[in-house]
Amino acid sequence: MTDMPSYDLSAVIRTIADYPKPGILFRDITTLLGDARAFRRAIDELVQPWAGAKIDKVAGIEARGFIVGGAVAHQLSAGFVPIRKKGKLPHQTVRMAYALEYGEDEMEMHVDAIAPGERVVLVDDLIATGGTAEGAVKLLRNIGAQVEAACFIIDLPDLGGAAKLRALGVPVRTLIGFPGH
Repeated sequence: MTDMPSYDLSAVIRTIADYPKPGILFRDITTLLGDARAFRRAIDELVQPWAGAKIDKVAGIEARGFIVGGAVAHQLSAGFVPIRKKGKLPHQTVRMAYALEYGEDEMEMHVDAIAPGERVVLVDDLIATGGTAEGAVKLLRNIGAQVEAACFIIDLPDLGGAAKLRALGVPVRTLIGFPGH
């Protein structure tokens, strides 16, 4: 279920038809990021359930999850952990394969980025099929993180990603839902 803020964030998200391939409606958050009021509102809405809670780290999924996750971490006075595509991090890493719509990929994070038992919120800009977010949750849990929640600005509920995370026992917070894919 989407938690709707009183300010209409969907009005500042650009939709680009047929990108990256025909039939896809790409939800571009760069317009939201460029609008100071909307960006602030989105971050405030994402962190609201954890205000005052002890969150140790925010893990952001490459690349827009870095922007949103960094701001969320700042608001929660938590550390930030980047989850990146394979081969992008300079130190020793742990890795997890995850399913894409057509195939598989791998993501990784530094092995020492999160201590066992630390409370973590996973952040990205959008959840669609949930393959990447599911892989990130499994990666975090494999190193001993306590995944408190996952939050996203946009949910594409018809694709089932948020439901997939909830089935893993991860509470999901989204701000905007768009039908279709």
